Amino acid sequence: MSRIHMEEYYAKNQHTQISLFCGWMFRDSSHCWTKWHGQVNVATCDIRQGKRQKFDPKSIYLNDHAITSPAQLRNICGYVAQEDNLLPLLTVKETLMFSAKFRLRGMSPKEREERVESLMQELGLDHVADNFVGDEENRGISGGERKRVSIGVDMIHDPPLLLLDEPTSGLDSSSALQVIELLSSMAKTKQRTIILSIHQPSYRILQYISNLLILSHGSVVHYGSLESLEENISGMGYEIPIQLNPLEFAMEIISVLENQEPHSKYQSCSYLRWKEAIIQDGANKQVIDQAKAGDVSNARCSSLFEIAVLCSRFWKIIYRTKQLFLARTMQALVGGFGLGSVYIKMRNDEGAVAERLGLFAFSLSFLLSSTVEALPIYLQERRVIMKEASRGAYKISSYMIANTIVFLPFLFAVAILFAVPVYWIVGLNPSITAFVFFTFVVWVIVLMASSLVLFLSAVSPDFISGNSLICTVLGAFFLFSGYFIPKECIPKYWLFMYFVSLYRYPLDALLTNEYWSLRNKCFSWNDENHSECLLTGNDVLKNRGLDKDTRWMNIGIMLAFFVFYRVICWIILARKVSKTTI
Repeated sequence: MSRIHMEEYYAKNQHTQISLFCGWMFRDSSHCWTKWHGQVNVATCDIRQGKRQKFDPKSIYLNDHAITSPAQLRNICGYVAQEDNLLPLLTVKETLMFSAKFRLRGMSPKEREERVESLMQELGLDHVADNFVGDEENRGISGGERKRVSIGVDMIHDPPLLLLDEPTSGLDSSSALQVIELLSSMAKTKQRTIILSIHQPSYRILQYISNLLILSHGSVVHYGSLESLEENISGMGYEIPIQLNPLEFAMEIISVLENQEPHSKYQSCSYLRWKEAIIQDGANKQVIDQAKAGDVSNARCSSLFEIAVLCSRFWKIIYRTKQLFLARTMQALVGGFGLGSVYIKMRNDEGAVAERLGLFAFSLSFLLSSTVEALPIYLQERRVIMKEASRGAYKISSYMIANTIVFLPFLFAVAILFAVPVYWIVGLNPSITAFVFFTFVVWVIVLMASSLVLFLSAVSPDFISGNSLICTVLGAFFLFSGYFIPKECIPKYWLFMYFVSLYRYPLDALLTNEYWSLRNKCFSWNDENHSECLLTGNDVLKNRGLDKDTRWMNIGIMLAFFVFYRVICWIILARKVSKTTI
């Protein structure tokens, strides 16, 4: 029978992560043992010094079979992080169904649905199957239910070994007890090995835990039952206070326990062997085969399937994110009608030339800055993406393509809502061709801005930093767009900003679109008799340095920026995912 284990790790000098690393995997679901070689001890020292080591294929053995890659480790392990990184606007069933689609690709849709239904019953979530997961801002299921959803997401592929990092953190005593009862039941009924870390467990929680592992600075202080811990403490001459359980008291005298002689055999993480049970040959072979399979199941399904599933999930999230949906719609309508009412029925004289330039410049600033509200959504998604992609659910490239496909029509609708009122209320170039091109430019502008925000969300640690970075970058682009400072007046060491500015190319495209078909039209005469023309459309373009029709070249550069920022975002996210082993 499998047992449920608990790691109570004691951290000094912020070495908590090292303690967890040294003791995070000890046995598989069939009571296998894991052997750590000397190379792990070296890696542990490097981690204490803040360095990262690549996965060492010689560091972990499962039943005398080496775990040769992180993919094999992910295939037999489920890992539930302390934070519940879930999408709040998906229901419980949808969350588990999307996880099943990614992790159980070899199953038919009916089999996946049956698996999800069975798992919801096992986790006690069938009564909230159609409720939103929710978060701090969006009301949804309770904290204990959300934790069970997190457990279900990482159990969907039925791993023989389940690891949990402080699953009771942030929960009230009743919810914490329910989670531990659930884990204990799964360990007994499903023959799973469950390893978890926990702080200050109550007596009621301790009764469900068969073995305790206490670590200090990466060294084993105690391994065994609660009764053996009590005996050990009593044998040292200590009396456990009535108000404390033995584990809590052990934390208070951890330094004494660490230095006691009987446990010197546990002091090194470099070699640990557990011999509590002998596995059956059939179970051993099943676990080993599952580990060797690695991520073969992931290769069964093409990237097209991943993209289709991600597109479906994206669309659900966008449709349900009322703040984003309504904000972008209202921004486009209010911005379009607002600017139209300010520049209503603009004249075609010399003064109107400067007004048109101001209209285009402000429209650019408005459109580029209007995408900032998507930053918190991207940041929230990033945590989920990092978790899912690092565990082989899908590739980052599939995510980027799906994100692009879903946002193309959404941002096109935004562009139309803005372009129609502005163009016809202001009275810009009456040509239908010019209007279509104007709308297309607006669409490419918001696409380009969306890519910039997506890229900056990948490098920003939080919303405040990301928002500040976006404002700084957009301000610099606007300054060097050529609207405030002509190209000739820009210092040489800042000239590169003129060529990478996201404002320059759409501004030139809009001006060319407005005046290219009106090159011979006169906007200012020398006298009332119109005997001499002082300013034509061609003069307006030359003053901006636009001697040729460069509209499509500017569009091409804008699309290149759109692709470039997404490619850079893909590289950054893929690199972060590659550094995550589980």
